[in-house]
Amino acid sequence: MKLQPLTVSPEFNRKLLVATGIGAVVLLITALVSPDRAWANLLVTAYYLITLGLGGALFIALTNVTGAGWSTAFRRVPEAMTGLLPVGGVLTLAAVLAGLSRYGWHHHGEGDAGTFWFKEMWLQPGFLAVRAFVYVIAWIGFSRILVSKSRQQDQQNPSGSEINVKTSILFLFVFAFTISMAGVDWIMALEPLWFSTMWGVYQFSGLIMATVATIVIACIVLRKLGPLDGYFRDDHLHDLGKLLIGFSCFWMYIWFSQYMLIWYSNIPEETSYFVLRTQGAWGPVVIGTLVLNWIIPFFVLLPKPCKRSEGVMLKVAVVALIGRWFDLYVMVFPPVTGNVPVFGLPEVASMLCVASVSGLLFVKAFAVAKPVPQNDPFLQESLHYHC
Repeated sequence: MKLQPLTVSPEFNRKLLVATGIGAVVLLITALVSPDRAWANLLVTAYYLITLGLGGALFIALTNVTGAGWSTAFRRVPEAMTGLLPVGGVLTLAAVLAGLSRYGWHHHGEGDAGTFWFKEMWLQPGFLAVRAFVYVIAWIGFSRILVSKSRQQDQQNPSGSEINVKTSILFLFVFAFTISMAGVDWIMALEPLWFSTMWGVYQFSGLIMATVATIVIACIVLRKLGPLDGYFRDDHLHDLGKLLIGFSCFWMYIWFSQYMLIWYSNIPEETSYFVLRTQGAWGPVVIGTLVLNWIIPFFVLLPKPCKRSEGVMLKVAVVALIGRWFDLYVMVFPPVTGNVPVFGLPEVASMLCVASVSGLLFVKAFAVAKPVPQNDPFLQESLHYHC
């Protein structure tokens, strides 16, 4: 099969640039009128972008470690997703540095004397900023290594597979620690009197579900445009559908487990998070988040034909990505903007920025290399894969 490079019209790029510009202008105007609201939108946008890029690296590492050859034919998709990391990293650092005063432990009193000294030390603005730089640099560095070793196989014999596996193992350890700590530093620390021991795995569950949804959308579009035509099969789509419904259930399992344990134990330091979000005006928003992230993906994708349908999978993946935004919205906005949800043009601008920036960066990163890996020992297995 002949490889067809991705070609995007200049008009399409202009539309994405215009959309990005409109979103950025709206957020800048919001910053003048309502700084807290603008900052919350910036954090949601930045965290969304950087975790999507990180999810691409995670998908590559997981397939390398497990020897999952079925995904080789579309591996360039998660590789291109890592192109979101630099811009997402810059925006995340900007959000963290601009919001250091919002993370200050001294604003919240002493709280529990047993944990006060540690939280005071951990949430010192300087230390928090240094950790943010370390997370971002580590993620970008590992993603560059994983992608570069993979693309070297296009010009060389498939001798880099063993190095890829070793690098992936190390990355998975680094990922597990850093995503948990980043979730605590950047989101949980907005309410430092509250804590949950399940917060790290909850961050992972949302990240991996959004990653699979993005891969689904990208693969379907790239097959229609030509670069993956003949390489990305319905069997690949079917397995991605299994992963999407599986991680949707995993997200719901973690969400409910966290809620149920906190509700049952009824400890004030733990219940404050859910009291704010499930009672009063935030309640319907939380229910909507559950519908988008679990109810729709679960019931729509249960039948086998739906997991093999481009139209159905595309729609469900879009719903899951919207659900991811609202999941972050529910995490970030209540402690920043108050007991009443605010949703309007700034929040739409945040969504617009996520979509347009992701599109621009993905297209640019995908066009750098051949659309399908060459000389990979698992390529033939992937091309003839049946599920």
